[in-house]
Amino acid sequence: MKKFINDPKQFVPEMLEGIALANPDTLRYVPAYHLIHRADAPNHNKVTIIQGSGSGHEPAHVMTVGKGMLDGACPGDVFAAPPIDYIIESTKLLASDKGVLLLVNNYTGDRMAFEMAEEAASADGVKVRTLFIDDDVSVQDSTYTVGRRGVAGNFFVMKAVGAAAETGADLDELVRIGEKVNSVTRTMGVALTACTPPSRGEPLFELGDDEIEIGVGIHGEPGRRRAKWMPADDLVDELLGAIVPDLPFVSGDRVAVMVNGLGGTPISELYILYGIIHKRLTALGMTVGRNYVGEYCTSLDMAGASITLVRLDDEIETLLAAPAEIAMRVF
Repeated sequence: MKKFINDPKQFVPEMLEGIALANPDTLRYVPAYHLIHRADAPNHNKVTIIQGSGSGHEPAHVMTVGKGMLDGACPGDVFAAPPIDYIIESTKLLASDKGVLLLVNNYTGDRMAFEMAEEAASADGVKVRTLFIDDDVSVQDSTYTVGRRGVAGNFFVMKAVGAAAETGADLDELVRIGEKVNSVTRTMGVALTACTPPSRGEPLFELGDDEIEIGVGIHGEPGRRRAKWMPADDLVDELLGAIVPDLPFVSGDRVAVMVNGLGGTPISELYILYGIIHKRLTALGMTVGRNYVGEYCTSLDMAGASITLVRLDDEIETLLAAPAEIAMRVF
């Protein structure tokens, strides 16, 4: 294993420290809870939005803290839910008069940790709600979930509720918006190679040189099937063949498209996928209203990608178009 690390146990703290040092005017780092938060949080004129889950998915979620998106992120170690007391203390520290919304991808460990934290923070007088995201169509249940997994589609929920919160929307309204966006968001991914967690020092699973895992989870969980490598055209057809009928997306729909890299795929290949997807959706009678190509929710250094579709309406598109000021940027 060759990585830019010192001690694998310090992988997450050193990453978080670097993020804070790179954004001294806008972000603060609380080492005791692995918490990255907006420098101006809590803002009592808006609901506080916090997202957690494990590390290893960067830029999700610690690099999406900022105006128009998250107020804070308290990650666990790589691919591990944050400790319950971290979530409780982060929630209490950032709680505003309008309350706290916790955004959580649907995994068993994360659900348990955040549900217990919500209960504890509520008992301490914090007005808090939790919203679970489950956009992955690959499998109905998985190694670590009851029900579908939450993957890259969580960005659309995060962006929409973050924009609404900036306008002063109350907690109930944010839950309504978040549930609405989650209900029209569908994702599926594919792995070309496994990833290597720093603490493990070797690939998380084995794939032959000519094998791919279709429907893989962002922690390397098995997908729908293992297959031989296939051309990008055929791969897009298989992924869209699962995503499109699931909602279903139909002719006349206006959609947002995300092609998300899993950490080890060149941006050039992601744009090859996007071009194919755009043409396939157009042929199906859909209009691509917004597109996002790059790394959003990764799996460390896994080579692979996921495709997300969101059915747009005027409300969702307006919220997605609202400005955001976060650490994830091109220049």
